[in-house]
Amino acid sequence: LSRPNRFIAHVELDGKTETVHVKNTGRCRELLVPGCTVYLEKGTNPGRKTAYDLIAVEKGNILINMDAQAPNRVFAQWARERWADVRPEVRYGRSRLDFCLDGHHLVEVKGVTLEEKRKARFREARAERGVKHMRELQGAGERGLDAAIFFVVQLKDVNSVAPNDATHPAFGQALREAAAHGVRVLAYDCDVTPDSLKIRREVPVIL
Repeated sequence: LSRPNRFIAHVELDGKTETVHVKNTGRCRELLVPGCTVYLEKGTNPGRKTAYDLIAVEKGNILINMDAQAPNRVFAQWARERWADVRPEVRYGRSRLDFCLDGHHLVEVKGVTLEEKRKARFREARAERGVKHMRELQGAGERGLDAAIFFVVQLKDVNSVAPNDATHPAFGQALREAAAHGVRVLAYDCDVTPDSLKIRREVPVIL
């Protein structure tokens, strides 16, 4: 029905208006529009103010996962099938990067929900934290370390991923500079159901 602030939404559930927690503090203006169909997850803490989390939304015939915490979880699951040692939340330089794989692969994970005509873009709003992470990865690449940014596209069947220069040109510039200094830029889309998210296949990144 509405989204009065970044943290909550008003949803019609069983004929009543329910206030739910939105697990994504981004704008999501093209997703959370009045009348859209959303998917909720029942909270497990009986003492919390909202009984449900909003975790997914239908955009036309596309189901998009909106849980901002999900990309790191599904990447960890995907990585553990490929690397022996997967360590989350690794301190590097002045930042805390998302993962270190087998002791020397540094990875920063970014979730992507912004899509138009099967083209995904990151990100929908300005966030200087992302630029900081790109600078740290670039420094790692310049020191000869294996560093990567991994875009988890939280929907299926996108044709490409690109930085959203119209909204956040500084991130796009930092991403291109990092790539020019050896940082690998990867993107994968996902299989999405109302109660699951799974990394599916690699998609091209356009810089």
